[in-house]
Amino acid sequence: MIENMLVALAVLLRILSNPLGNVFQKKLTLQHNHPLLVNFLTYLILALLCSASFLFTGPTLQSLSPQFWSYSVLSGMAGALGNGFLVKALQKGDLSVLGPVNSYKSVIGIIVGIFLLHEIPNIWGILGIVLIIYGSYFVLDTTESRFSWALLKRSEIQFRIWAMILTAIEAVFIKKIILASSATMAFYSWCWFGAFFSFFLPFIYRLDLKKELRKISLRSADKYALLIACIGTMQYTTNYVFDHIPVGYALSLFQLSIIVSVLLGHHIFNEQDIRKKLIGSAIMIIGSVVIILLKR
Repeated sequence: MIENMLVALAVLLRILSNPLGNVFQKKLTLQHNHPLLVNFLTYLILALLCSASFLFTGPTLQSLSPQFWSYSVLSGMAGALGNGFLVKALQKGDLSVLGPVNSYKSVIGIIVGIFLLHEIPNIWGILGIVLIIYGSYFVLDTTESRFSWALLKRSEIQFRIWAMILTAIEAVFIKKIILASSATMAFYSWCWFGAFFSFFLPFIYRLDLKKELRKISLRSADKYALLIACIGTMQYTTNYVFDHIPVGYALSLFQLSIIVSVLLGHHIFNEQDIRKKLIGSAIMIIGSVVIILLKR
């Protein structure tokens, strides 16, 4: 009973912290903080905090298995790239559109889980996928390009799709890390390897880090602090839920944050067509809930 309550609390915190983190990411990029710098600093500060905690509470590095290290590298690469694409998408697009698009993540998680975790969907899983796709029609139809192939040519949608694919794959690797160690060690791994790989992204894109660092103002400090708190909460609760629920079901539950994303986008950034986005989000949530019936 207590364990179920803790899982429910972790899901609630995950649902709230993810869209709130997106808000602070978008606000920072609107204040001329480069998306790749925001991504790197988030990982870096979390990695430093984790290192301090690990020195007092963590196991010895020698006790960690080869599987832990190999999946940590793969997860770090996918996560750093995925979060980099996500921040760039939020810089250009509407939170109330990009949040609901993330519902496809549970679909990708199920597909990847078939091959790596042997979680095979049944008729409920297929029905849930259909509902998610149908619901996305209402949300994406509020954009200028409507629900069409032209929509895929928009850079923010392309960035969001890549972010979704990479972070869905990352979720499966995180589950593997948890199975090889623990939810807490998987969180440490996520921070360490995310910081390591996100450090190289600015150089790949020939970003002048010194110049971008000088652009950071004191008025951005509180937003960075809140972003780090949100992302840290989001990832640790994600790991805790993964430790107790199969990845496909967990990703489906997390889609309840869609409604939060739509409402925050409307109230904070004055994004429009709120009613149609809420209808589409509700249908996508129903699809996500149906996918949970895979357990039965």
